[in-house]
Amino acid sequence: YIRAPQPFITRCEFIGGRFVYAVRVDTRDGFELCPADACAVEDTFCPADAPAAEAPSSGGKFTVLPDFTHPVLECYARFLRDNRIEVAGIEFIIDEAGELFTYDVNTNTNYNQQAEAAAGIAGAGMSTLARFLGEELRAGEQSRAVAAAE
Repeated sequence: YIRAPQPFITRCEFIGGRFVYAVRVDTRDGFELCPADACAVEDTFCPADAPAAEAPSSGGKFTVLPDFTHPVLECYARFLRDNRIEVAGIEFIIDEAGELFTYDVNTNTNYNQQAEAAAGIAGAGMSTLARFLGEELRAGEQSRAVAAAE
């Protein structure tokens, strides 16, 4: 168990091997940290014992940090490049002594529209991913066209 001085982890989103933004994830309610909108199951599907007044405010669990900087980002980018991973969310926690622990690499990453909108970058994750995939598709089509012409 890694004891953090504050109840959060940080998730760094990369697309095309490039850092897009970080997300601060509140861990006070545990480590169900899926940022996808589909993971935000409402009480009608999973009744909670706590009254609605005690529920966290909308968007409170995930906070996008669009201007996040940290030396570890360079290490993450190198790790992704060396392992040919182009899209990923990498999670870390910092303990009470200030030591950073990377504990998860998600290659099927998701984005939280509500947190992006609150940070003033609505749709940034999905639109960046769509552009990247479009570029990959065009590059593949060009490669096939060149191969067919030879």
